[in-house]
Amino acid sequence: MPITVLVVDDSGFFRRRVCELLSTDARIKPIGTASNGREAVEKAIELKPDVITMDYEMPVLDGISAVREIMQKAPVPVLMFSSLTHEGARITLGALEAGAVDYLPKNFEDISRRPDELAKALCEKVIEVSRSKRGALASSAKHIARPERRSSLGSVKPASRASLTSAQSEAPKRVSSVKNSKPQPRHFDLVAIGTSTGGPMALQTVLTQLPENFPAPLLLVQHMPAAFTGAFAERLNSLCKIRVKEAQDGDVLKPGLALLAPGGKQMVVDKRGSSVRILAGDERLNYKPCVDVTFGSAANAVKGNILGVIMTGMGADGRDGCRMLKEHGATIWSQDEDSSVIYGMPMAVAKAGLSDEVLNLNDLGYRLSTDVSR
Repeated sequence: MPITVLVVDDSGFFRRRVCELLSTDARIKPIGTASNGREAVEKAIELKPDVITMDYEMPVLDGISAVREIMQKAPVPVLMFSSLTHEGARITLGALEAGAVDYLPKNFEDISRRPDELAKALCEKVIEVSRSKRGALASSAKHIARPERRSSLGSVKPASRASLTSAQSEAPKRVSSVKNSKPQPRHFDLVAIGTSTGGPMALQTVLTQLPENFPAPLLLVQHMPAAFTGAFAERLNSLCKIRVKEAQDGDVLKPGLALLAPGGKQMVVDKRGSSVRILAGDERLNYKPCVDVTFGSAANAVKGNILGVIMTGMGADGRDGCRMLKEHGATIWSQDEDSSVIYGMPMAVAKAGLSDEVLNLNDLGYRLSTDVSR
């Protein structure tokens, strides 16, 4: 059975072209279109598509509001189209919080200049997000609430607990829960976290639970375009008690400071293990930033006193980096299947036998705050 798609956009031209691009893949079948958010909600209920592609700026009801309502009434994986601007990034992050699974840049020039390349990227993304289960989406929609922004006193409520599920693997589970595991405080010189699809909201869930005096530096690697990482770092910084910033060349590793790898580039730990270097993205690498690159550099520079965490994401980025960390004595945690949007990256780490613990998303922040000591 082909993956059925509802295409939502206020531009008739864009609706037609997206349907044409999707139709180039026999595994996908466009079954309807909508020109505004209200119509999208109605057709989501009526047609019950496997995936919805959604524009963000539309009349009657905007894309974010439509996503939020769809998650409440007819949960289905939503792929947002986004402009590659700072404002576009902010809107897309809002859509992800509302329940969208992933996003794709909306570029009219690509449609006319590189239709084959765009068709391949779009179809691969649709197939990827279709792996999210409807039941998990419904559960997520019930629990999503916008976190309060940090006040002058630095207080913030825990973030929403999105728990989207992938049904694509048979990796063994070793789930640790706050109810049945006792904290084992240990000093770490560095905490490194790698994520991809589903990562923005997963990181928000985890990092908003950390105290302002978190005792270790953090490195964050999220697969994300260059135009998005600055806005994402700003968002996290406004919600978290710890400080979060987009990494710049020469930034010093400090306790309670999370450095987010900039999109389109690579973040590595310098040889002394005290700061980061930001390097041009290598065209030979699929991911910019790449979890393996950052984790590998940390393994060589900081040696074994590292906690590596691999969370939701497609593919296997992070597996080789975790292997290097383990060879130097590091501790590795991976996210469990039940709470992963896409159980690819954490599955690869777990199946390689690299995970010391497999944890639910809702436990990760708590465990970081209790197990990482001075």
